[in-house]
Amino acid sequence: MADFYEFYPLRAHNTFGFDARARLAAHIRSESDLLSALSDPRAASMPVVVLGGGSNVVLTGDLDACVLLMEIPGYDIADDGSEWLVTAGAGENWHGLVSRTVADGMPGLENLALIPGTAGAAPIQNIGAYGVELRERFAQLRAYDRQAHEFVTLDLDACAFGYRDSLFKREGRDRYIITAVTLRLPKAWQPVLNYGELARELQDIASPSAAQVREAIIAIRSRKLPDPAQVGNAGSFFKNPVVEAAQRDALLVQHPTLVSYPQPDGRYKLAAGWLIDQCGFKGLDDGPVGVYGKQALVLVHHGGGTGAALLKLADRIADTVQARFGVRIEPEPVIL
Repeated sequence: MADFYEFYPLRAHNTFGFDARARLAAHIRSESDLLSALSDPRAASMPVVVLGGGSNVVLTGDLDACVLLMEIPGYDIADDGSEWLVTAGAGENWHGLVSRTVADGMPGLENLALIPGTAGAAPIQNIGAYGVELRERFAQLRAYDRQAHEFVTLDLDACAFGYRDSLFKREGRDRYIITAVTLRLPKAWQPVLNYGELARELQDIASPSAAQVREAIIAIRSRKLPDPAQVGNAGSFFKNPVVEAAQRDALLVQHPTLVSYPQPDGRYKLAAGWLIDQCGFKGLDDGPVGVYGKQALVLVHHGGGTGAALLKLADRIADTVQARFGVRIEPEPVIL
C-alpha cells in the first residue's frame, strides 16, 4: 500500500532543482501501490501528477495535486527469434536501461544513451537523439487507464507517436499512467551513424560496436550538456521546428549557414540551437537562470530561481527567434 506524504518537497524530483512542494505525494513501487494511491479518498479530490526522474518538467510553483513518484522496477527479456523484447518497469533509469541492454549483448538503444529520466517517461516524449527515436524500438507498453479503471496494453499505433510527441501529451495526458515499457531490439543490428557529429566521433573505427557507439554518444553529450547534478537543466529545452521546404529555402537565401535536416515528408527540421545562437543568447545569464554557454538549446538554473523566471526567459528567446526568422520554437518540457 502506498503511503502519502503532505507538502512533500520536490526539489530532488526535478532536474532543474526548483523548490516546490506537492500537497500530497506517494512513492509508487508496484502496480498495487498505484491502485491503492488512486483509490485513496485524499487523492480523489485533486489532480494527479506522475513524476519519474523529473527531467522533462518545469515546476512553476507548489502543486495542489497528488504527485505519484513513479519508481516501479523491472527488467525482463524475451527472445522472439529475430529480435529481443525487453520489458522495463516505468521507474527504471533510462540510461541505466540503455547501458544494461548493450552490456547484455542486445544493441539498438545505444544512440539514446545518457538521456535523463525513466523508462516510463520515454514514450511520453518519444525521446530521440542522434538519428534514433524511441518509436523505432518500441513494441508496446502497459498502463493504467483511469477512465476504464483497468490496466491496458497499448501498441505502437495506439501511442500515436510524433516528433517529441505522443498520445500521452495530448488526449491521453490525464488518462493513462504508464507502468512498464516493452522495447523491440532486432538481432540484425547495424549502427546508426547518420549524424555528422557522431560519424566524426567514430571516424577512426571501421565497424563500431554498440558499446563504442554508446561511449561516443556519452562523450558528445557530456561535452555539450551540463550534468543536472551540477547545474539545473532539462537537457534540450526547445524542439527543433519543422518547416515547409519553401520556407527553409527562403531562409537559406538570407542565412546561408542555416542548419537544417530533410524529413521523409519533404519538410525540413531546423536546428533550434543554431537559431537561438544567432540571436545572441548562448551563455546569457539572467539572474539565477540562463542559457548554457556550450549549447544554446539548453536553459539552466544556477540556484535560487523559479520556474516562472525560466519561462519568462524562454518566451523572450522564442519571441526573438520568431521576429528574426519567422519561425516559432516551442518548449519540450511539460510545464506544471
